[in-house]
Amino acid sequence: MSFGLPLLPWPLLAPLLLALLLGGCASLPPLAETPPPTLAIAASADTPLGAIAARAVERVRGHGSTGVLSLAHPSLALDARLSLIRQAGASIDLQVYQLADDTVGRQVLRELRDAAQRGVRVRLLVDDFYTAGMDELLLGLAAQDGAQVRLFNPFAGARGSSVGRWMQMAGDFRRLNHRMHNKLFIVDGAMAIVGGRNLADGYFWRDAGANFIDFDVLAVGAVLPDLAAVFDRYWNSAQVRDIASLAATDEPAPVLRARFESATLNIDPPVAAPSSWRGRPTPRFDPLLADGLADLIGAEATVFADTPAKLDRVPGSMAGTTYGFALQSFRESREELMLFSPYFIPGESGLAGLREARKFGIAVRVITNSLGATDEPQASLAYERYRVPLLQMGVELYEVSAMQVRRDETTSRVFGASRAQLHAKMALIDRRTVLLGSMNLDQRSATTNTEMLLLVRSPELAREILASFNSRERADVRGSYQVRLKPDGRSLQWVALLGEGRSETLDADPEFNIWERLRLWLISLFVPESLL
Repeated sequence: MSFGLPLLPWPLLAPLLLALLLGGCASLPPLAETPPPTLAIAASADTPLGAIAARAVERVRGHGSTGVLSLAHPSLALDARLSLIRQAGASIDLQVYQLADDTVGRQVLRELRDAAQRGVRVRLLVDDFYTAGMDELLLGLAAQDGAQVRLFNPFAGARGSSVGRWMQMAGDFRRLNHRMHNKLFIVDGAMAIVGGRNLADGYFWRDAGANFIDFDVLAVGAVLPDLAAVFDRYWNSAQVRDIASLAATDEPAPVLRARFESATLNIDPPVAAPSSWRGRPTPRFDPLLADGLADLIGAEATVFADTPAKLDRVPGSMAGTTYGFALQSFRESREELMLFSPYFIPGESGLAGLREARKFGIAVRVITNSLGATDEPQASLAYERYRVPLLQMGVELYEVSAMQVRRDETTSRVFGASRAQLHAKMALIDRRTVLLGSMNLDQRSATTNTEMLLLVRSPELAREILASFNSRERADVRGSYQVRLKPDGRSLQWVALLGEGRSETLDADPEFNIWERLRLWLISLFVPESLL
């Protein structure tokens, strides 16, 4: 999920924009007292998860100091999170951009509460942009002994109103436009999950309307202290506030805990996930733990994260940012650079870098969303301006299409009537190195939002990723179009990739809607590319 103006009907958008221009100051008041810093609890073989992780790392140590396990399947990714929370013995550190008030969000909150009741220290850090109306739930968790909840760059007021929050941005735009997009989950200092998934139904194929194609890995070993240090840096930063300092309440802790219990007790059952995955039963995480994480891949891994005060860097400089780290990693490619990003807005500097790669004969393949599949149409509209220049320099473009997903027999069984949307953020460098995490290849991730990346040097992990995206020799994802230039070198055609070597060529955009594009164009007059 990216970040942009809500797509309101034009008659409602104009008054809202006026309200934003007239909005008053919404700065946070200073804290009376800065809370003392707290630090991650180091891994220990005295906890069950710590013992499993230690044995697993020893088994793969000859191939690297870190072990990673692919969590491509969304049901496995959710089951891994819930299982690790339930088996935590010492600590849980969870950092996330969006924690939704839905089935998955409430289930995670309840499991965190249960862990705190067992004596596990719980630290939950959530970006405040999508928390409107959730204060009572978050206060209820924070009222539990052993649990703390903090928010990144929080709104000073209008805690329950999305429109009110937009109005606040007019008075404190620079700060409130700066969001924490990181996703990081660490249990007992021994096991971590890193990737692109937020905590909401659609990221785990539990949404009836739209579901995301995404990717995570479980990590153990040498990279864990570095991941813990990233969490601590954010948790103790000046950009973070305790929920209790923002959502004032006169209710005593027992009342808050009782309301939390009631709100999370009878969670509606989610939309059923597929019962099988590529011809096999949907995987579960507990058997993988019981087997000692036997499928763990040994690798060398490096973590890199933006500073919470990312906006304080030298203007125009990418030094010390995840975007700069990614560009440096991309320059290691000698044969092929494969980029997965739901929002792809390279900007002039990105175009220059890709042009340089092509000059040296490096194959560049980009997989992103079509306008019909994206959850951020403004970002897709901006991307479309780059298609012809990219194709003219020899970059291959693939667009995931909800329409194509429904046509493909394999993917249609998985997604059913829901809309498929790419959300994975990854790069495969010569199919030997994998870069994954929270960073989109757009201007917002480059300059404004904080992001985190994990670089894993592992041809085996690269092969698993390609297999999970149904890609072998090419970069195509089943249910996608390849966008090509027509013989005139200026106009476009779309090749529907139907699987088993079959394709269908279309000379017009199959998802073109003139009225939708007109509406988006009108909105784009108020939304510069730097905000996308």
